[in-house]
Amino acid sequence: MIGLLLITHYHIGDELLKTATGMLGMCPVMTVALSVAPENDPDDVLNEARHHVARLNQGTGVLVLTDIYGSTPSNIAAQLTDDNQVRVIAGVNLPMLVRVLNYPRLSLDELVNKALSGGRDGILLSTPGSDT
Repeated sequence: MIGLLLITHYHIGDELLKTATGMLGMCPVMTVALSVAPENDPDDVLNEARHHVARLNQGTGVLVLTDIYGSTPSNIAAQLTDDNQVRVIAGVNLPMLVRVLNYPRLSLDELVNKALSGGRDGILLSTPGSDT
């Protein structure tokens, strides 16, 4: 089973994870949410992230979800990709996370595709009188 690491500003990852697991009634994968604040030393956070990746990887890989591409959490996450068993996706949102948690037995590459489609498909324009 794939491990899941969220690296986000402040407690966005914690709150997304709490919301998603509340909706599902459980968290079907080993998951850690790592918060990054301006006062954190990025090197310290990177070391902590590497520790979590090592613990979460049960031999099948780790998916890392982060919030804003190019931000400190994203830049830290990008440094984890030197391992071919780590994939990083920026732009995490609740539909993406719920999709990931609904498919806990997929391979890492399949789960990446599910996450990306969940994130994209979960963004819709809602207009008055529409069915969506």
